[in-house]
Amino acid sequence: MQLNLEGRVFAVTGAAQGIGAAIVASLVAEGAEVAAMDLDASGLERLHELENVTCHTGDLGEQASAHDLCKQVLSVHGRVDGLVTAAGGVRGQVGQPLEQISLAQWQAVFAANVDAAMWCAQSFAPGMRAQGQGRIITISSGAGLKPSLTGIQAYASAKHALVGLTRQLALELGPAGITVNSVAPGFVLSNPSTQKQWEAFGAERQKQIINSIHMRRLGQAEDIADAVTFLCSARAAWITGQVLQVDGGHA
Repeated sequence: MQLNLEGRVFAVTGAAQGIGAAIVASLVAEGAEVAAMDLDASGLERLHELENVTCHTGDLGEQASAHDLCKQVLSVHGRVDGLVTAAGGVRGQVGQPLEQISLAQWQAVFAANVDAAMWCAQSFAPGMRAQGQGRIITISSGAGLKPSLTGIQAYASAKHALVGLTRQLALELGPAGITVNSVAPGFVLSNPSTQKQWEAFGAERQKQIINSIHMRRLGQAEDIADAVTFLCSARAAWITGQVLQVDGGHA
């Protein structure tokens, strides 16, 4: 099966590291142009060595800032055929009792995971409508389908909200030829935050998690990127409103 993406332009948020960076590399390998978007300017620097990648730095969790950054992408590339929202994560947080959660902690996780996806979709969807086709892929989580292994209330809630946003946008944008799907990773050691979470579990909990995965291993960023690249391709033209769990299987 060929997933040729030559001539297509994709915007990828959260592109500076981990899953986002792997998605950028995978799309480029299939011939696409990619606008890599992230708050982390230094992290984006490593992507400059890839052909057909432009880098755009800004805060996507705030509406005006996100819209400005999306306009910058459109001014450089002329159009966007697809959006992958990999920005998110736990924002450096670890699990705490319910009573200890602050407003700032709660809002930071929602801004990164849900708000950023909403504002970028709001910016790029009109151009996709005008073209009569497009792709939007959100990166949710197993935590968007059941309680989170992290124990972070805001993370589980935000990922559930992101799944809801995905399905709602699929309904709204489907008549315009735009598919909207989500990839829900299992536990992937892809950046310092996920490494911190993994270490916080301790040896016994780590063993339990590994044993609960059919494949008996944690995921890699490339596992997620492969699924995203397929959903970006013409081969996935009649798949929308779906959540694809890429987690190695769970007992």
